[in-house]
Amino acid sequence: MNVPDRYERFVVPEGAKKVSYERDTKIMNAATFIVEREDHTIGNIIRMQLHRDDNVLFAAYQLPHPLKYRILVRIQTASQSSPMQAYNQAINDLDKELDVLKYELEGAFSRFSRTY
Repeated sequence: MNVPDRYERFVVPEGAKKVSYERDTKIMNAATFIVEREDHTIGNIIRMQLHRDDNVLFAAYQLPHPLKYRILVRIQTASQSSPMQAYNQAINDLDKELDVLKYELEGAFSRFSRTY
């Protein structure tokens, strides 16, 4: 079959970067981030987090081909911010949110296990 091996969905090839950055030459304060070995799950989470930032004018993601495991995240920001700052802030905010979620889940599991 023409189906790629399962590990190709999540293992970044040796020498390749997980995230690369391409500045847009036609639109000011715009860039595309290429995220290797990710899909709609991460793309949509990053896009939603970017929309929470008041300095982000445009944020979208694209999965160019279903058998090529990479997403393109396009960001345009206001003049007081840069796409790189917005992307890094979104990733840091998501990391904090996931830490809170992990803490709450561990607390709920420990309460549940003590009850039963």
